[in-house]
Amino acid sequence: MAAEDKHTCYEGDSVQSFQFYLEKSGEHEAILQAVGKILPADFKRMAEGKSSLDVLGVGSGGGELDTQMLNLLQSTCPGVSLSTDIVEGSSELVDCFKALVKKTPSVQNVPFTWHVVHSEEYVKQGKAKADIKKFDFIHMIQMIYYVNDVEDTLKFYQSALKPNGRIMIIIEAENGGWDTLWNTFKKDLWTGAIQEYRSSRDVVASLKKLGMKFQEHDIPNSFDITECFDPTNETGRRLLNFMTAKDDFQNSFTPELRAEMLDVLRERCSTKKDGKIFFKSDLKMILIDA
Repeated sequence: MAAEDKHTCYEGDSVQSFQFYLEKSGEHEAILQAVGKILPADFKRMAEGKSSLDVLGVGSGGGELDTQMLNLLQSTCPGVSLSTDIVEGSSELVDCFKALVKKTPSVQNVPFTWHVVHSEEYVKQGKAKADIKKFDFIHMIQMIYYVNDVEDTLKFYQSALKPNGRIMIIIEAENGGWDTLWNTFKKDLWTGAIQEYRSSRDVVASLKKLGMKFQEHDIPNSFDITECFDPTNETGRRLLNFMTAKDDFQNSFTPELRAEMLDVLRERCSTKKDGKIFFKSDLKMILIDA
């Protein structure tokens, strides 16, 4: 979730911080496991009677999950051609995504249209057009934190669905470790790219207010943060930087506040097993109907 500022997510050093977090957290593996179980039935329903499917990825980052989902679509719906639009505000991550496509034979025949803009600019551009492009499947993974207006975002992307289409949102779960940490320390953490932390609670509340039909699926996950409690440990230091969206956790807060955050991380955001501390990083998959 870390990023440099409100307008530049995951550029420069924060790209490396994000990749380091992914290596340690197992988050992508947990998401892919859930996607593999839940989405094939949806994909088959979307593809019924069609020769092609249009996919939109919003906030797709370096494309690691997108390429895997395209592979799943291809294997689930053989003979159905795919086209993909990507909306991603980080030019550095778009370059990573393009490089990944070149190394992934299964998606090299999929036409990609790249929109190197943030979601809100894409929405603004879409609203200015008489006819917006429609999609069968839109996915928004770990990006809803960065939009200013959740309801407006949901309304626009639902309007961009074809009949029988689906939006998939993946976001941190209500009452998980992230939810507890970021809402406990609002004053200190809601200061950079994420100026209003959101969990599945907020998305579900918006969907209910808008009267949209949706389903929820749990994605369990946790990762070892034991090293975060050793101030001399480099892995722990880098994890804490990412988890608090700071370049330098040790020097961004007073000693008293650091101690309070570490106590909340240990006692309220985590579970203990075999002498280790595991951060509760459960996610929620939300599927929204057209």
